[in-house]
Amino acid sequence: MLRCPNCNSHDLGKVGTNQLYCWHCFIELTINHDHQITSIFQVEEDGSLSSLNDLFSDDSTASFQSKGGAS
Repeated sequence: MLRCPNCNSHDLGKVGTNQLYCWHCFIELTINHDHQITSIFQVEEDGSLSSLNDLFSDDSTASFQSKGGAS
């Protein structure tokens, strides 16, 4: 099962094709067809998205995938 790379929660909801939302820490994740995270965004109060990709390097998302894996 996929986990949020920020808070490690399982509380993810689908908001679009290849897009998930973490209800615990309010970030949006873009995933590919293999359920690997490709982009991470913070949802701002006005609904706009701010990229958090610079905070989550490829190494951290790779280790996240090896721990959580895809369901």
